[in-house]
Amino acid sequence: MSTFADRTKTALMVIDVQNDVVVTAFKREETIANINTVIAKARAAGTEVIWVQHSDPWMPLGSELWEIVSELQPAPGDEIIQKTFRSSFEETNLEDVLAAKGISHLVISGAQTNFCVRNTLHAAYEKGYDVTLVGDAHTTSDTELGGIKVPAEHIIAEQNAAAMNYGLPGRKCDLVSTAELSFS
Repeated sequence: MSTFADRTKTALMVIDVQNDVVVTAFKREETIANINTVIAKARAAGTEVIWVQHSDPWMPLGSELWEIVSELQPAPGDEIIQKTFRSSFEETNLEDVLAAKGISHLVISGAQTNFCVRNTLHAAYEKGYDVTLVGDAHTTSDTELGGIKVPAEHIIAEQNAAAMNYGLPGRKCDLVSTAELSFS
């Protein structure tokens, strides 16, 4: 149903599950276990897995802080997108990779919900992709906004609710749990 009539494939995105990004993440171990389950489902179905890694001055490219957590392992041949903005699309080759592989549907997991997951989800959807957010396979840390502490679990719940009610012409946005997710 995406706006790409010539593309029919799905890819799983694992966004920024890096040492420094998830060090204080809400339900870190549970979320990473769910991401591992989602990756296993994608691989069993022959679905592409695309990894995204963010770098910033405090988390420089190639540093231990920048590395993907040890519990998750990209496989040989997996695409790895390196970015410096919250959206995985901004100043990266992600769109070229997706076009070359015929991908029109993105299944999204990762961190941080309120930053890179949210911005990538919105950018993908607005660019014409169908999007599925795996509601229990993304996480963030408690955040302070204008002196107000916002618990991570509220941020995650808000993003999940927003994904359920997001409508744009010619595409769809779904929310599923790890258990409900199927790549067939």
